[in-house]
Amino acid sequence: MVRARPGAPSRGLLLAGPLAIPCALGRAGIRRLKREGDGATPAGRFALTALRFRPDRVRRPASPLPVRRLRPDDGWCDAVGDRNYNRAMQHPYPASHETLWRNDGLYDLLIVLDCNLRPRVQGRSSAIFLHLARPGLAPTEGCIALAPRNLARLLPRLGRRTVVVVE
Repeated sequence: MVRARPGAPSRGLLLAGPLAIPCALGRAGIRRLKREGDGATPAGRFALTALRFRPDRVRRPASPLPVRRLRPDDGWCDAVGDRNYNRAMQHPYPASHETLWRNDGLYDLLIVLDCNLRPRVQGRSSAIFLHLARPGLAPTEGCIALAPRNLARLLPRLGRRTVVVVE
């Protein structure tokens, strides 16, 4: 379960059994009616669909989730109206997209959340991940981000039946 901290909407707590892990949320906090580009983390229940990692920086994590190596040409389409909206794609790509092979390390480990994947609704939200946080847990663009050591602590608890509830 993920909840925003009172008075600090872009900061939250991820509760997993006995663990209470500080996390970063979208700069606009949590919203039930999420829209592309609004900077909010969507409220809802989300399955974990896949774990991706950057092999030149991180060892392959042990996980019951489907695990895939990131490649330098991996991206995620965020272009409203594009046929691949909210889907993984490869560079070069003509429409707007996020690069998953990042220099800042935020996506060295990332878990794709089942947010607006099936069915996909144009403009509802794209590229919602659980990933590594910036220093100081700076806000995200709408994802949930954890300090590297905390994501490492959490990974063994995550499986194919895990659901993240964002309230």
